[in-house]
Amino acid sequence: MQPLVRVYDALHAAFESARHRRFLALALVGAFALALLVIELGRQGVLGDAVARALPRSHFHAIEFAFILLLAYEVTGLVFALARSVANAAGKQFEIFSLILLRHSFEPFGGLDEPVRWEQAKEAVVPMLSYAGGALLIFVGLGFYYASQKHRPLSDDAQDRESFIVAKKGIALLLLLVLAGLALRSLAGLFVELHTAPFFEPFYTVLIFADVLVVLISLRYSASYHIVFRNSGLAVATVLLRLALSAPPPWVSLLGVAAMAFVLALSVAYHRFAPVLGQGEGAG
Repeated sequence: MQPLVRVYDALHAAFESARHRRFLALALVGAFALALLVIELGRQGVLGDAVARALPRSHFHAIEFAFILLLAYEVTGLVFALARSVANAAGKQFEIFSLILLRHSFEPFGGLDEPVRWEQAKEAVVPMLSYAGGALLIFVGLGFYYASQKHRPLSDDAQDRESFIVAKKGIALLLLLVLAGLALRSLAGLFVELHTAPFFEPFYTVLIFADVLVVLISLRYSASYHIVFRNSGLAVATVLLRLALSAPPPWVSLLGVAAMAFVLALSVAYHRFAPVLGQGEGAG
């Protein structure tokens, strides 16, 4: 596993570097400006009728495009977070989901004429408030969730803890390959068929299997009931988020907020009762 660990560590160091963040910021600004330009050229008929018909007519679609790129970056951060902390990786999933909700807030405006008029926009207000309100509640829930974390070690044995981290790095590398494949498929659909293939839905589906795999691997280092319960509960939250991604408004927000409430309650209960449950397991 050591060669894989070195690959992971090199990728992680490059991803976390200040130079990478500066490059990403410039790339996102450039992509957003390019999307606005292409949409405007299509509106003016400069790109030809066939291309113009395939392109969106509203500049609000450029915002959605920029959010997709930003979310792709955040998803990459989620993969790297998995190797550091299972609990923090779960929180990262909700961070990404809240950003997805904010992206959805702009979608109702994609079909409106410009300039936007109230007569058209009023029907989009309720879905927008549903998405934005759900994102805000998850944002608040995440604040309480991270505040409740105490990061109890999986095992008292330092070698076991290191071995578990190595295993999670291997899973993270597999997820990076899956992420790259999904990104290439989406880009191919964008340039070949002029529409993006699903990205977040299949990735969250893969995350479910990754979460279950982490639960099973963790049994090698600790079979404590409270640890297995906590990790399995986090996998259930991933299932709820995956269901939310395919749900219509307002269910997408309601399911996301319900999953956040479940994870918050799970975290509080785990840190409150883990010492007690651990003593019960060690009793004769």
